[in-house]
Amino acid sequence: MPELRVPGATLHYERRGTGPVLLMIPGGGGDAASFDLVGADLADRFTVVAVDPRGKSRSAAGERGRDQRVEVHADDMYRLLAEVSPTEPAFVFGSSSGAVIALDLLSRHPERLRLVVAHEPPVLGLLPDADRWRTAFAGVVEAFGREGLEAAMAALGAAAGQEGTDEPDDERDGAVSADTERFRRMRENMPQFLERELRQFSGHMPDLDALAAHSGRLVPACGRASRGLLLARPAAVLAERFGTPLVEFPGGHVGLSTHPVRFAEVLRRTLAGAMAEGAA
Repeated sequence: MPELRVPGATLHYERRGTGPVLLMIPGGGGDAASFDLVGADLADRFTVVAVDPRGKSRSAAGERGRDQRVEVHADDMYRLLAEVSPTEPAFVFGSSSGAVIALDLLSRHPERLRLVVAHEPPVLGLLPDADRWRTAFAGVVEAFGREGLEAAMAALGAAAGQEGTDEPDDERDGAVSADTERFRRMRENMPQFLERELRQFSGHMPDLDALAAHSGRLVPACGRASRGLLLARPAAVLAERFGTPLVEFPGGHVGLSTHPVRFAEVLRRTLAGAMAEGAA
């Protein structure tokens, strides 16, 4: 993996394919490998750049145990785009907390971006019952401190709600074996996410006026199976606020892992639509 020095950290990232740059930012305990299957499907049309955010996996050095700030992560992504797409605006896809980073990046540096797809950003401040969910997320962190990872994930699942049914999960040769190392790293990343990012990122409010000024470059998105649930609601609020469509992807909050083939198809169509409009 190539790497990029940024203030206070070294970012590791993966790059594949040819064409305009598509930067993919993972959420939760994920890293660049979260996009292995989706990125492979898109590499025929895009230069897919997937990153380990600071504090995670191969970008963890020096950041574990430190509270994380969305603005710092957005600055990291800005610097990464300057490295991988220095002369052309790029596409960005962010999932979950990665989508919060993508929103902040768009509000601060719209000139560097062609389109941002924000898949289920947990921006609690957009919700009328935000205080309820801030309390629930604080309870997740407390459960982790008292009882460990499994208890915290159970509390997070209870807050997020029960996702509906969708089409059967995708199957792809080699997917399980390829994911073994990824899941080990994800588990190691989870304490950092739960203690240092969950409340910090979900409590971040992007500059809505700046986003409104560039709402034509923003695609709020959610999973079909999580429609109406907590983690999908902020994207729906953004779509309504800016008068833009809410794009639905297969699966739920982690649809890019459970439904990678069809997830990539929807993302390809979404990006192709923006490219066609730009060429018109």
